[in-house]
Amino acid sequence: MNKILDVIVVGGGQSGLACGYYLRRHKVNFLLLDKEEKCGGAWLHAWDSLTLFSPAEHSSLPGWLMPKSKNLFPLKQEVIDYLCQYEKRYDLPIERSVTVESVLLENKIFKIQTNKGMYFSKVIIAATGTWSNPFIPKIAGIDTFKGIQIHSAQYKNSESFKNLKVLVVGEGNSGAQIVAEVSKVTNVKWSTSKPPQYLPDEVDGFYLFNVATAKYNAEKEGKPFNAANYDLGTIVMVPPVKEARSRGVLLSSGGIKSIYKEGVIWNDGTKEDFDAIIWCTGFGYATSFLKNSVSTDDRGIVKAEQSKATEVDGLWLAGYGSWTGYASATLIGTNRNAKQTCSEILAYLHNQ
Repeated sequence: MNKILDVIVVGGGQSGLACGYYLRRHKVNFLLLDKEEKCGGAWLHAWDSLTLFSPAEHSSLPGWLMPKSKNLFPLKQEVIDYLCQYEKRYDLPIERSVTVESVLLENKIFKIQTNKGMYFSKVIIAATGTWSNPFIPKIAGIDTFKGIQIHSAQYKNSESFKNLKVLVVGEGNSGAQIVAEVSKVTNVKWSTSKPPQYLPDEVDGFYLFNVATAKYNAEKEGKPFNAANYDLGTIVMVPPVKEARSRGVLLSSGGIKSIYKEGVIWNDGTKEDFDAIIWCTGFGYATSFLKNSVSTDDRGIVKAEQSKATEVDGLWLAGYGSWTGYASATLIGTNRNAKQTCSEILAYLHNQ
């Protein structure tokens, strides 16, 4: 623990593993610190029925294709199994149940304080993702609601919502998928701040990755970009969402103005009682452990050029989405992000 490593990767999920793959190839002295008790990353906490948005052959980390699934889109457990097998396949050095509490740079060495002591490294890769930093909007009266109130990060399945009147809030993929699932067992309404936008049935995550790549290349070359009018933030028509559409349950009731102890007040002023609210309102970035080293905005974004932090030397950020590289928060996209990140780190270490 007192040894100064070349690189410490904070996070043992898909982005951390991808970085580990490239660091291992170049024989860098590195270690992954993962707060989870077992392998699988954020997928361990996802709801039971969550699947990938792309077929297995288009959802792989570097070096090893994800095994084919009997399903069009691999199931949650299949993704967890793949991640667990991946780290064993490449014998990646990981220490688990290690929570990084703070990071401080002194004399070009990072001091990494954790719940299990201090670690030291020349470089840090933050790869902690978003799942542990759920976002719920500060709507008037939210603290007065007496019913069940959870974020999609805590949602597991529909079982505990049977016979309850449920409100799902959020117009993204999680909102549509949870409406689809819970509406099978009880009465559900869907609140969205704008009308939900759906991608064509044939569009999946691999298509979106290709669009993101084209956008990245066009902007890099200073050329105009046309994504065939597809909004990258719209809802992917995975099988459960298609099934819900056929039942006619994907109907938005609009936005909510405020909340009272029994329910919500809609934007048109009408009141409606609910037993439970499920917030599908996205996530911030799990970067609070860096607050002693760099500044972040309200969402946790660190100033960076692609994945390299600009305020402090020796810090990279991998897999957080568009601000660290297009599609970098996806299984297939994190490959390119990790490869570029580790290439920059090797050059940095060489010049130390």
